[in-house]
Amino acid sequence: MRPMTASPCITTQRIDKTRDFYTNHLGAKVVFDCGWYISLEFEGGQSLQFMEPQAGQALCNPAGLTYNFCVSDVDADYAQITASSLEPSAAIEDHPWGDRGFAIKDPNGIILYIYSDREPAPEFKPFFKA
Repeated sequence: MRPMTASPCITTQRIDKTRDFYTNHLGAKVVFDCGWYISLEFEGGQSLQFMEPQAGQALCNPAGLTYNFCVSDVDADYAQITASSLEPSAAIEDHPWGDRGFAIKDPNGIILYIYSDREPAPEFKPFFKA
């Protein structure tokens, strides 16, 4: 198998709140919306899909689900997100494994980790594979 793309599709009963959250706070563009299924695209081509349950399909259990967003300027995004009244679930900070980041939760309880790459601390450099 050689997938040409891969993206998560999260089953939720909060389609409207989810659409508004991602478009208003994270700059997503709606590229498909039939009311019960939406496809959101971010600059650079990354995408997320959300759908309401169909024919007995189970809801997504967001416990333990984190979606990572690598951005060019995490400090600017942190300032923009906190200015829009969203409360981070993890404060912005530098991490020794090689990033600076913070976290917020979407309307479904999914943790969104937003970060920029940084030079890792010496003890983490051996873990990177070239």
